[in-house]
Amino acid sequence: MSNPEIAAILKKNLVPEENFVFGYSDMKDLIAGKFPGFRYAISIGKRLDDRIIDKLQDGPTLEYFHHYNQINRELTEISAAIQSELTRSGIDCIAIRPTIKLKEEKEYLEDLTYDLSHKMVATRAGLGWIGKTDLLVSYKFGPRLRLVSILLKDNPGIKSSPVGRSYCGKCKVCVIKCPAQAANGKPWNVNIHRDEFFDPFRCREKCAELARQKLNVDEHICGLCVYICPVGRKSKKPEAKY
Repeated sequence: MSNPEIAAILKKNLVPEENFVFGYSDMKDLIAGKFPGFRYAISIGKRLDDRIIDKLQDGPTLEYFHHYNQINRELTEISAAIQSELTRSGIDCIAIRPTIKLKEEKEYLEDLTYDLSHKMVATRAGLGWIGKTDLLVSYKFGPRLRLVSILLKDNPGIKSSPVGRSYCGKCKVCVIKCPAQAANGKPWNVNIHRDEFFDPFRCREKCAELARQKLNVDEHICGLCVYICPVGRKSKKPEAKY
């Protein structure tokens, strides 16, 4: 199946189109050990609701908590539908669901990583870069989106320009405003390990504290860095370019 045919299947399921981004990734040497035979991937991102995100200046809200989980469920359903269509067309693929809950298995809790990073797939697909608080900062929506990935065995005719470094520049607003003080301001690039610029354990602990205090739920959610990022704010304007 050609790239245009795969793109047609994606667009058929990504409705309305303006709320989504997608791209193709060559994951050579990045996932082979965990997903034998799979080298390529499709990254899909769905925009979060600006109206909800703009209310996060004081921390997480119940509306954001429900919206976050709803978008994850939608992406799970969408990726499953795309996987079914691709499979019927003879393409070997695996849909990797988005992170729905952070209360995970013991293996995850050891280092707070999964077998596949949706953010890594997205950077390889050229959709954006990793920000200073370890969020994907997409060109189109900033960090105001959720991600899902679909792995492929065969090359779908990839045309992408992988992003290998940060475009945050000197901006440190997310670092300064982070209630967990989990970031040190060091910019990301493909050769740096997450733990060199961001402490996920401090973030997770503070997210749990905020969720208990503000939402009375036993979860891990904050959203302040999603709200505060200037790229996400500017992306609400159609004319914005980066």
